[in-house]
Amino acid sequence: MSTPIGNQLGTYLKDRRSRLDPAALGFTGGRRRTPGLRREEVAQRANISPTWYTWLEQGRGGAPSAEVLNRIASGLMLTEPEREHLFILGLGHLPEVHYKAVEGVTPRLQRVLEAMEVSPAIIKTALWDVVAWNRAAAAVLTDYGALPPAERNILRLIFSNSRVRAAQEDWQSVARFVVGAFRADAARAGAAAEIGQFVEELSRLSPEFEALWQANDVNAYGEGVKRLHHAELGLLELEFSAFAVDGRPDLGMIVYNPATSVDEERIRAYIKSLVTSS
Repeated sequence: MSTPIGNQLGTYLKDRRSRLDPAALGFTGGRRRTPGLRREEVAQRANISPTWYTWLEQGRGGAPSAEVLNRIASGLMLTEPEREHLFILGLGHLPEVHYKAVEGVTPRLQRVLEAMEVSPAIIKTALWDVVAWNRAAAAVLTDYGALPPAERNILRLIFSNSRVRAAQEDWQSVARFVVGAFRADAARAGAAAEIGQFVEELSRLSPEFEALWQANDVNAYGEGVKRLHHAELGLLELEFSAFAVDGRPDLGMIVYNPATSVDEERIRAYIKSLVTSS
């Protein structure tokens, strides 16, 4: 039975299984009329009924469950973007996000950061741990490399580091904003369960954080202006923009551009002096 016109899910499944090598997956023997795996072989790898899988390709039997789609994605060895596409075709929405801990970024992404010579830029996780930064960020914001990895957390710095707190032009507004944005990021990345211990710890350290967390505000980081009192440069005005890292819902990039040409030249000269003296 051919796949009905308009059955995009069936067409996609048929195409994906046709690209797999049966021998490489342990299926040998017998001539095959078409390349790739047979329907019953996909069903076997996905641990579902061959009849049910056949119905999916034929556009019969109703919408599959998320569990079935995940099993099929595994059986077909789909990449993460392919799995997301499978869910959109099968259920009309992306799969539920499950948070994965991050230890670093690719060299290519680090080079993107370093290309911004006078614009401080960082990569943060959904838990707001800073996992990558450029030279400008170390010079203007915080020298993250001088901190133990456990202390490279934006909320921890805002609420428990006196230097970082004193540098904020309006600490109260900054604190309220970052707590709401942190809550939204963690939920979006499926990290609601992972933040429990961190929230409890920070609440013990900072009654101010606990009060803001209990307020249940939610913010989008988006873009805005940050006014920062730098120990060497004095007051700086930076325009910030937040960006998603494609294919990585657990990561976000924040770039701080000098708001004026005067701020830009001051930062440039300061970074140059640091390089010269090192």
